[in-house]
Amino acid sequence: MLVDSHCHLTYHAKDGDLEEVIARARRAGIGTMVTICTKMSEFPEVRGIADAHDDIWCSVGVHPHEAAESQNVTTAQLVELAQHPKVVGIGESGLDYYYEHSPRAEQQHSFRAHIEAARQTGLPLIVHARDADDDMIAMLDEARADGPVPGLIHCFTSSPKLAEKALEIGFYISFSGIVSFKNAQDVQVVARDMPLDRILVETDSPYLAPVPNRGKRNEPAYVVHVAEAIAKLRGVDLETIAAASTENFARAFNRVVMPEQQ
Repeated sequence: MLVDSHCHLTYHAKDGDLEEVIARARRAGIGTMVTICTKMSEFPEVRGIADAHDDIWCSVGVHPHEAAESQNVTTAQLVELAQHPKVVGIGESGLDYYYEHSPRAEQQHSFRAHIEAARQTGLPLIVHARDADDDMIAMLDEARADGPVPGLIHCFTSSPKLAEKALEIGFYISFSGIVSFKNAQDVQVVARDMPLDRILVETDSPYLAPVPNRGKRNEPAYVVHVAEAIAKLRGVDLETIAAASTENFARAFNRVVMPEQQ
């Protein structure tokens, strides 16, 4: 079994083929999926998809792109919404200095609210980090000073320095289809050298389809190719990565009821 720890099923719902996408994932051996919230206005739809399927869970949070439009989102609001039993993570939130769709100060303010929500709920903080390694490291250190925060860096594309910081504070690292791209040598090095008990796999669908589907719309079934790419880098078989990443997911997302527990 494999888990897609980060996908955006609301986009597939908009495309009109959500049930077909879910069915293909199940046929590919994907036992669990987490559909991610990126803005508060979409949370009811995200939660509704999770509610409708036993093997789908969800998060609650605000993407850094949306931070300027969601300035009033508070830790208390996130904590309250996270009481729903299908909510298993806080985010995605973090820092994106590549696009800077929201000012950096507002991204940081939003991220702090999510950090505290993760601390209070015990749910993993789902971190988006792009071209912001120094500030992300500083904010993770700041967060740790106030007490443990569970979490992970999703769709890892950052430096080994940020990976080391994430490991130091007990985070997991989640790899997407980027790890299969020929020009992603830095990401591949991190995936090759990462402790096996900290690796997660995801699609971030509908974005970033892995080889051999690069350039197409991504979907959860393709997480198999992400795991295959990591297995090849590490010189192990697919089953090793599937078993480890699934075990890691169950630890990181400890509110999820895994298929064998149902």
